[in-house]
Amino acid sequence: QLQLVESGGGLVQPGGSLRLSCAASGSTFGYNAIGWFRQAPGKEREGVSCISGSGQRMKYSEPVKDRFTISRDDAKNTVVLQMNSLTPADTGVYYCAITSTAGCPPWIHPGVFGSWGQGTQVTVSS
Repeated sequence: QLQLVESGGGLVQPGGSLRLSCAASGSTFGYNAIGWFRQAPGKEREGVSCISGSGQRMKYSEPVKDRFTISRDDAKNTVVLQMNSLTPADTGVYYCAITSTAGCPPWIHPGVFGSWGQGTQVTVSS
């Protein structure tokens, strides 16, 4: 059974960078799209980025576009989210999840993803 484990979170100052990893265990990503999500205190979980099964197509939400980069290494069963120019608005618990399709859905909505990990906390503060 596929399990996803997120890592790489921490405390960073505004303008800093973090590199999050999503590792698969128990199974592989296969040819499925993988998404990253975040949830700030008191807010709903929101989609941040998605990468297709081929690794050729990526999607980003408007708040993170041009600052975050998603990539995948299927040989290592890992998806990475590189986050640059972080702001306090990026604070939250970050999760990765898998969808049943090779392509990313039109909207990076949590409802079409599954196998959620426990998340990794990202705090951007001075």
